[in-house]
Amino acid sequence: MEQNRESFNASDADLQRSYEKEEAYLRAKKKVEKIQGFYWHLAVYVVVNIFLVITISRNSNLPFWNFATFSTALFWGIGLGFHFLGVFGSNFLFGKNWEKRQIEKYMNADHDKQRWE
Repeated sequence: MEQNRESFNASDADLQRSYEKEEAYLRAKKKVEKIQGFYWHLAVYVVVNIFLVITISRNSNLPFWNFATFSTALFWGIGLGFHFLGVFGSNFLFGKNWEKRQIEKYMNADHDKQRWE
């Protein structure tokens, strides 16, 4: 009976690891799909706005540097920025541990500099 418990506990641990791997895979897949969606949004934004700017500048009597020429790009760009933040988060540029990594980098550089002096 003791052997059955040990094999049952081992089976539970294997099942838990399998479940955790599956969860990690699904989270990663969802993240990749969000990133892909953002890049498609960005590509459509660029293509459509190039087309609009060219069309408006050729067919309008208004000067090129007019608000109407770039208004769609501006407002859509704001929406694209929010999409970016939704996908990559607000710490995209600096990351979660950016400050800690920078401190360590400069401490190591200072340490290396002192070692050679």
